[in-house]
Amino acid sequence: MKYYPIFLDIKDKDCLVVGGGSVGARKAVTLEKCGANVTIISDRFSAECDRLKSSRICLEKKEYEKKDAKGMFLVFAATNNADLNRQIKADALKLNILCNVADAPDKSDFILPSIVDRGDLMVAVSTSGSSPAMAKKIRQALECHFGPEYAKLLQLMGNIRKKLLSSGHAPDDHKQVFHTLIGKGILELIESNDEININAILWDVLGKEYTYQDLVSSRSDE
Repeated sequence: MKYYPIFLDIKDKDCLVVGGGSVGARKAVTLEKCGANVTIISDRFSAECDRLKSSRICLEKKEYEKKDAKGMFLVFAATNNADLNRQIKADALKLNILCNVADAPDKSDFILPSIVDRGDLMVAVSTSGSSPAMAKKIRQALECHFGPEYAKLLQLMGNIRKKLLSSGHAPDDHKQVFHTLIGKGILELIESNDEININAILWDVLGKEYTYQDLVSSRSDE
């Protein structure tokens, strides 16, 4: 295994993207979705990048300097200048900051997988940089298998778990509850939007205070 697989919590972490083109824009969007504070530095910005300015994405129109990387949690070199990308990577190394260099896995401290995002379900696919096209093909196949119903199922399960804990239900007993719900075909009922039968299962297993619409309308991370 060439790379160590890891999921990072970057909420409220400062991340730097150097490069104002479409590659930098895509990286910034994903970082923002994960709750990071993103600074994009470039001497010019594409229209795609220009539209990204928000409370979590700051655009600085300037030439990159080594001091820009100080204090960052992650650095992304995403310019179309190979020499500049190498300099950014060297600066990050001196500052003990992990750096990803776009389209150069051999020069990066970490690479970015192709992702299937279904709410709390995240499936990451990597070919270790050998074939991004193959990673994309596998990801597209997985997207067909893992539909949006998985996001709703995990939101439901997360909120059931919270409700059980708040009512003093023993955590060791949770596993059996969730195995029972899944075994009764609740995923398939969510996919077909059959709320009547979903509620019938919830009431049978957990009681009438557990209602599907109430459980999926609240955030599981609150």
